[in-house]
Amino acid sequence: MAETFDIAIVGAGITGCAIARQLARYDLSICVVEAANDIALGASKANGGLVHAGYDPAPGTVKAQVNARGCELYGTWAQELGFLFCRTGSMVLGFNDEDGAQLEQLRCNGLANGVPELSIVGPDRIHELEPRASADATCALWCPSTGFVDPFEVAIAALENAVANGVTFMRSAPVEAIEVAPGAGDGSGDGTARFTLVTPTGDVRCRYLINAAGNGAANISHMAGAEEFQMVWRQGNIVVLDKEPRALMPLYPVPTPVSKGVIVTGTVHGNTVITATAAVRDPGDTQTYAGDVNALLTGARKLVPDLDTRRVVRAFAGGRPVIQGTNDFFIGQSAVVPGLFQAAGIQSPGVASAPAIAERMELVMREAGVELHERADWNSIRRAPDDFDRAPLARKEELIESDPAWGQIVCRCETVPEAEIVAAIRRRPGAISVEGVKRRCRAGMGRCQSGFCQSRVVAILARELGCDPSEVLLEDAGSWLVEGPLKGVR
Repeated sequence: MAETFDIAIVGAGITGCAIARQLARYDLSICVVEAANDIALGASKANGGLVHAGYDPAPGTVKAQVNARGCELYGTWAQELGFLFCRTGSMVLGFNDEDGAQLEQLRCNGLANGVPELSIVGPDRIHELEPRASADATCALWCPSTGFVDPFEVAIAALENAVANGVTFMRSAPVEAIEVAPGAGDGSGDGTARFTLVTPTGDVRCRYLINAAGNGAANISHMAGAEEFQMVWRQGNIVVLDKEPRALMPLYPVPTPVSKGVIVTGTVHGNTVITATAAVRDPGDTQTYAGDVNALLTGARKLVPDLDTRRVVRAFAGGRPVIQGTNDFFIGQSAVVPGLFQAAGIQSPGVASAPAIAERMELVMREAGVELHERADWNSIRRAPDDFDRAPLARKEELIESDPAWGQIVCRCETVPEAEIVAAIRRRPGAISVEGVKRRCRAGMGRCQSGFCQSRVVAILARELGCDPSEVLLEDAGSWLVEGPLKGVR
């Protein structure tokens, strides 16, 4: 029996989750359909988390229209959704006169795009703002509005808030076909479902369809008979270093035509991230390459010479969802299939732009005649779960008093107790894999990378999910960690 909704959003990356949260305030039934078994498992996961300010996109592009606005909205979204956001400011470092000319061009771009308080600064100001920046830098573009987040934390927070407001989340539901009824999106307003998404877990019928499928966006568009375009897998390798006493301000080199270059930045949890290379590779390639990692480390040392690049705890890779032939976002109603709305090609600065992309999607739908009436019971607030490691001592004592499992530390690197892992599994939507736990409460995210805590996390998942440990997944279907006779059997 197919389930019927007013709106179906394909893709639970940061874009799809932000759109779901934006539209959840209206009196519509909404479903988010995700191919993978959790939130933010595509480009949103393999991401440095920078909230770029908006000086890089060419004025007049869709990117330019949503980047600065998205960066501006992050303060409000972080407050309402309870995710960590650090607005530290950033610098693009220049080392010669040619770089200085490019920095001035970036400043002009930024002013045209609405980025506030941009200025070119010299060596003294550079080292006042970031003492660890290279002493060879002769000039820099100072941008106070840049910041950083955990992109998967943003996506999870947005979808949790959406679900709390009535949105349905369907995981492990890859779209295999899309049936479009005659007269799709003709604006009759009769409530007839005009799109049917065929998935292995059941069909989904909807009046309006939003394509936010990341690197799968071209396939969704094709299946719906809409615009034909091709995706390019512009792969990026990223390196994570162990925690520093003080998080670095994001430091950029002068950008290239296809990339912002190798960037060094702090994170909301105190690590240092070096991000990201840009190489066109086969779709789905998430391997890390020695040459790419070496390029990251070399580029990072140019920006921060005293960076101890021996302290790498993790290297990973992902693919930016780039539409072939354009370096811009594609946001709007399909010109071929009315009622289908595209949010495709959301590469960098996708994380920074996500709140504004959601805002723009709402506007596009209104202009297309979709009736949006705000719900009386809409609640914009999502209370952040307790983070034991960051909690004040009095709160730690209060938590342990309420449940002794808060005092049972499972992940020693990140100080994550059993009760926090249990809470991550029981949230809506909650973790159903070891990596899902890791993204929600950082168990296994520290310097040992699950070396000590993984077996405990598996045991807790098995207990909470009511399954045998041999059935617990690391991440995707088939990624079992424990050998046993009951694997795959319930």
